[in-house]
Amino acid sequence: MTNEFNWWNRDPEEGKYKVKAKIHGSVLTFTRHQGHHTQWQPHTPSDDDWDRLLSDAEKRVPRRLISPKQMAEIESIVARERSKRL
Repeated sequence: MTNEFNWWNRDPEEGKYKVKAKIHGSVLTFTRHQGHHTQWQPHTPSDDDWDRLLSDAEKRVPRRLISPKQMAEIESIVARERSKRL
């Protein structure tokens, strides 16, 4: 099952752009795009992006859009990816 999380970021240099985090199994990919007619490009997530992903996932658990097991998997993926950056 694939879970997608979308949000908008605003950067003073690059302007406003949409970020999509897609989780399929244990693979997490971040992409982004600006405007309606642009292609999705790979995105390197910032700490704010990681925090936003966890926050949005936590909001979906009480609404039963994702299970506690899926939430635990997302938390482990985020912890693993953050540790790679250090």
